[in-house]
Amino acid sequence: PYRDAVKVTLPNAIIVIDKFHVVRMANDAMETIRKNLRSGLTTKQRRGLMHDRFILLKRKKELDAKGFLTLDLWTKNYPDLGVAYNLKESFFDIWDCETKDKAIQMYRQWEASIPDSMRSAFEPLTRAMGNWSEEIFAYFDHRVTNAYTESLNSLIRVMNRLGRGYSFEALRAKILFTE
Repeated sequence: PYRDAVKVTLPNAIIVIDKFHVVRMANDAMETIRKNLRSGLTTKQRRGLMHDRFILLKRKKELDAKGFLTLDLWTKNYPDLGVAYNLKESFFDIWDCETKDKAIQMYRQWEASIPDSMRSAFEPLTRAMGNWSEEIFAYFDHRVTNAYTESLNSLIRVMNRLGRGYSFEALRAKILFTE
């Protein structure tokens, strides 16, 4: 509905889907695969994987030595987890492309590399990419994100929670007139 409304009211506007929402779906697929794997583990293994899930959600380049060792342990002991992690990482790498054409090419290669056993976990992501490809890949022509607005909205929620009971007008004034 939003896309249709924008196209009707602003026919020359270029719609860009925030990459954060797209790459988050790759993390969601990774989590789905981790949870499916967890169901066949012992209680002790399950607890370990539960606590280590944040390592699986981190980018490889952001891991410290301990995190890298933990990731290596899980992915060697559970090869499907390693495949899922590498799929997530290679999907994130698409967003580092210099051009839209290169990004589309990398996406097609990435999609073709998903094993059949993991297609259902990545299906929400691949469906979104198919349905919204024009708007998603518009990012490479107009590198904008909604990060500033999302951050501001988060601060507003915190302010509102801390103040309890602010009227809309009071909260609005507090936000507009504080540094």
